[in-house]
Amino acid sequence: MDFVDLKAQYHLLKHRIDARIQAVLDHGRFILGPEVAELEEKLAARIGAKYAIACASGTDALLLAMMALGIGPGDEVVTSPFTFFATGEMISLLGAVPVFADIDPVTWNIEPSAIEAVITPRTRAIMPVSLYGQCPDMDAVNAIAERHRLAVIEDAAQSFGGLYKGRHSGSLSTIGCTSFFPSKPLGCYGDGGACFTSDDTLATALRQLHNHGQDRRYHHTRIGINGRLDTLQAAILLAKLEAFDDELIARSEAADRYSTLLQDVLQPPRLLPGYTSAWAQYTIEVDHRDAVQDSMQKAGIPTAVHYPVPLHLQPVYASLGLKQGSFPHAERAGERVLSLPMHPYLTPQAIEEVVAALRQALAS
Repeated sequence: MDFVDLKAQYHLLKHRIDARIQAVLDHGRFILGPEVAELEEKLAARIGAKYAIACASGTDALLLAMMALGIGPGDEVVTSPFTFFATGEMISLLGAVPVFADIDPVTWNIEPSAIEAVITPRTRAIMPVSLYGQCPDMDAVNAIAERHRLAVIEDAAQSFGGLYKGRHSGSLSTIGCTSFFPSKPLGCYGDGGACFTSDDTLATALRQLHNHGQDRRYHHTRIGINGRLDTLQAAILLAKLEAFDDELIARSEAADRYSTLLQDVLQPPRLLPGYTSAWAQYTIEVDHRDAVQDSMQKAGIPTAVHYPVPLHLQPVYASLGLKQGSFPHAERAGERVLSLPMHPYLTPQAIEEVVAALRQALAS
């Protein structure tokens, strides 16, 4: 059994993926070819943003967003300690300081009431993370940002396709950022990402920054990066985008089946009213996680832990002076979360096999 079955997806979509790739091979415009512009137009239209700027990775998307906002040395950005390292890493790479706020223990997303307590005169932005496919309470986050005149950068790397009160993840803040890493709900066959905004000035900055700061060829108005999405990856995403709505439905059905079969032995992931998850992962909390994971591995069931060590406890952030106990909800989650196989082609029989192995692991 695969944790994410990309082979099944490819076999189903092979004809359209191969045709899209062949079209790029035929025209030979491998950098900023027509498929990139087509993808940007379709992504923006899908989520209701005025602009989409495709880029080389979800990590680059976060970096570009902060560069466009002018965030740099000495600035502070408030974010979650319970996320993939790139969220904090890009803040630090610009010389800014990540400032952490604890999570809601129910959704594992940043707790809005914890954000306001850590805002200082040096705070420039809030970066909430949509973990496992579900958005944070973005209305509350945006309200805090408005009171303090801060930008909001939505780290939607795991939630493209999710909804918050009828609005699409990626379109909920100053700039939205997502990832097209292969295992994401919408994934390419390498690294890829995108930034979304409806601000004309920020869109211009983002488009220049991801192409060496150029406003036209060999005319550089900013210090930028080589952060472009290559045309082959755009072509693959265009082919997959045609099946994306059906895949989101399949993910939701798989999650519902898991929750129904597990509700008598543990607390399934909880969606808040008005939220729709993209189900990038199906994640639970368990006692004795290492033993449970080992038992499932012996039964042939792959699992994953996203994420075992919160950012404030990573060795590189020791200089921040944050110790064990600083963010108890994030730390507890890091010790207990366990992700089960999740993808659109997970059969009911496979889900029952996973659940049977999990029940046996919990019982023993």
